[in-house]
Amino acid sequence: MLNRIRALLGSDPTTEPAAGKDRIQVATCVLLLEMAHTDGEFQDMEATLVRDLLRNKFDLSREATDELMSIAQRERKESLDLHQFASQINENFSRGEKLEVMDVLWRIIYADGVLDKYEDYLVRKLASLLRLSHRQMIEAKVRVLDEIRPDR
Repeated sequence: MLNRIRALLGSDPTTEPAAGKDRIQVATCVLLLEMAHTDGEFQDMEATLVRDLLRNKFDLSREATDELMSIAQRERKESLDLHQFASQINENFSRGEKLEVMDVLWRIIYADGVLDKYEDYLVRKLASLLRLSHRQMIEAKVRVLDEIRPDR
């Protein structure tokens, strides 16, 4: 039934990611891309951070990473909220893995050197959706800032 609906809407179900491992990769990528786009600009440094995390975390080739980012961009644009993606991560990632995602979110935020109000709102929302405490979110922020700005 779902495949027929997709066909009617012009989407090819063979290009949709499979369940399981692919879904968690897409979910992770969607959250990272959402943060990267929050300030209205998707900078090269942000794209590099997202690609590097995906390649390292999921052991992907450059081509597979590019395909994943393309699929995630489409899903990000078509989705109404981030809850479905955060749920996938909560079901499949350990607390440590979710903290790794939070670290990358902070790196994306500070790629341009500025934390704007939209990024601040989204990182707090994502921390809550990922079932991370405020303290864990702030500790991730401090870790990232200590690494990228040790003289602050």
